[in-house]
Amino acid sequence: MSELKRLAYSILAFLREQTKSQAWNSDERESLEVAMQCLENVFKISSQDIHLAVSPPLTEIFSAAVTKDLIWNAPSEFTPSAQDVIRAEQLKNEGNNYIKEENYRAAVDSYSQAIELDPNSAVYFCNRAAAQSKLNNYTAAIEDCKRAIAIDPDYSKAYGRMGLALTSLNKHSEAITYYQKAVELDPENGTFISNLRVAEQKIGEASSPTGAGLGFDLASLLNNPSFVSMAASLMQNPQLQQLMSGMMSNAISGPAAGVGGLTDMGSLIQAGQQFAQQMQEENPELIEQLRNQIRTRSFSGSNEDQS
Repeated sequence: MSELKRLAYSILAFLREQTKSQAWNSDERESLEVAMQCLENVFKISSQDIHLAVSPPLTEIFSAAVTKDLIWNAPSEFTPSAQDVIRAEQLKNEGNNYIKEENYRAAVDSYSQAIELDPNSAVYFCNRAAAQSKLNNYTAAIEDCKRAIAIDPDYSKAYGRMGLALTSLNKHSEAITYYQKAVELDPENGTFISNLRVAEQKIGEASSPTGAGLGFDLASLLNNPSFVSMAASLMQNPQLQQLMSGMMSNAISGPAAGVGGLTDMGSLIQAGQQFAQQMQEENPELIEQLRNQIRTRSFSGSNEDQS
């Protein structure tokens, strides 16, 4: 109860300080006063109970939290013991092994324990970011990358992993900034260079009226013998031949010419759906490969080594 009283007194002092501001209207000021009365009545405290005050005052804590120079993001001044440093490194190595085993939750736990023992290591935060990303906890990964960068502004891997997390949230413009910094710090790293190029390509596709929606390399697809063979076989289908004939008739004579031709967008969509369905029936393995290519298109880093 004594700790609650100290907390309540801190809040009371904070609210009392706020009432001195001229920014409140009458309703807001009345609400503040009601809140203070509730604290005084429930916890049996008053502004005279100076012995309950904590240091630093809540006003200073609040001010530090809303400034741009937020101290929590900076390296800790805590100095771990030699024994803690050794144990933290052991926990980090355990986390790396869990990553290899794809036990990402256990990896997060190990890295978190290492951070508790030694909060000054950029590596621990950066490795935990990698594990968080594997669990799709991209916001947590971004925060860990920020901590790693604050500790070591020249740690290229932290920038690279920040880029990956931002990419997963479709924040490609922000990701490019971090990839560029990663490449600047480690210009020989092929993963950073590749990810930067893909992010730039994503931006280009989003701004291009023809590129949006293309999730695979069309040139590679047309050079795929299995796809070409399947397409040639499908084109022998009489129904598809009739649809293609109608399309060509429209292209030559105009949309109003051919009865039975592709005279509207609905017919075109229908033809495409039929073609796709028959492709799926003809070679489901190839179609699945194409789908996987679209899903996993090209961001490297999934097998990235841990530090």
